[in-house]
Amino acid sequence: MGSVVHRRTLLAWLAASFGGAASAQAAFPSRPLRIVVPNAAGGAADITARTVGQKIAGPLGQSVVIENKPSAGGVVAGEQVARAEPDGHTLLLVSSGTAVSAALFQSLPFDTLKDFAPVSLLATFDLAVVVKEGGRFATLAELLAYGRAHPGKLNIGTPQIGTTQNLAAELFKVTAGIDAQVVPFNGTPPVITALRGGEIDVMVDILGGLMPQIGSKALRPLAVMGAQRAPQLPDVPTVRESGGPLAGFSVTSWNGLAAPAKTPPAVVERLSREVQAALAQPDVKKRLLELNLNAQGSTPAQLGEHLAADVRRWSDVIAKAKIARQ
Repeated sequence: MGSVVHRRTLLAWLAASFGGAASAQAAFPSRPLRIVVPNAAGGAADITARTVGQKIAGPLGQSVVIENKPSAGGVVAGEQVARAEPDGHTLLLVSSGTAVSAALFQSLPFDTLKDFAPVSLLATFDLAVVVKEGGRFATLAELLAYGRAHPGKLNIGTPQIGTTQNLAAELFKVTAGIDAQVVPFNGTPPVITALRGGEIDVMVDILGGLMPQIGSKALRPLAVMGAQRAPQLPDVPTVRESGGPLAGFSVTSWNGLAAPAKTPPAVVERLSREVQAALAQPDVKKRLLELNLNAQGSTPAQLGEHLAADVRRWSDVIAKAKIARQ
C-alpha cells in the first residue's frame, strides 16, 4: 500500500513540475523584452536593434526596450546579460566584435561560447579594400603584384589594433602571401586622411563608413571582402575573385542576438522565428540597406557555429600577427 501511495505522489509531483515548466514556457513573454546594445544610440547596431525590436514586438505581444551600454568594449553589456534571468526577456546584441574580444582578451567576466544562447543573426556588413582615386593602383591585381614584388613596402591602414578591420587586414596579407605592414590608426577618419595624403597605400575598413568618400570619387574600392559582391557596389569584385591563394577568402562583419545560457530552447526557438520573420520583411531589408547592412537571419545553431568559427579564426590571426593578448 505504501509503495502505491509513494508512486502516486511521485507521479503527481512530476506532473506538477513538468506542467509548471510547460506553462511557464507557454506564457512567454510575460513582460516587456530588453535588448542590451553595447554601442551608443544612433549607430548602425542601435538602429538595427530598434528596427528589429519594433517588428517582433507585435507578434510577441510585448514591447521591446533598447538599453545602450557602450562601456568597456561591450564587456559591461555582456556581463549584464550573461547574469540575467535566463527566461528570454533579456537579450544581447552580439557581433563580430564579440568574437574578436573572446580571442583577444585573456580574462573576461563571462565565457563567450558558454554563457550565451545564440538566437539569430541580424545583419552582415561588408569590409572593403580601398585606395586613393587616381593613385598607384587601379585594381586589386595591381596592388597584389606590387606587394609581392616589393616586400615590406606596402602599408595597409586600418582602425585600432584588434578591431575586425585590423585583423581582416592581417588575414588578407597572410593569405595573399605579401609582406606588408598593417598600420592601425585611432578610428576611420585618420585612416582616410592618411590614405588621401599618401601616407599609406591602401586601407581596409567597413564599407558603409567609406561610401561617402567612394561616392565623391575621393577613394576607389578595389574589392570587397565578403563571399559575394556588395549590393551597393555590384561592379566591384570580391577579394576571392582574384583567385590563387585568395580564392576561398571571405570576411564580413556581422551582428546578431543572444540570450543568457540556459534559456529554455523553446523560448530561444520562438525568438529566432520572430526575428527571422522580421528580417524577411521588405521594409526592414530596405532600412538596413540604407545603413549599408544586409539583413540576414539564421537559426540559433547557425549563429552559434558562426560565432565559434570567428573566435577560432581570430585567435589564429592574433597569434600569427603576434598581437599581444590583453
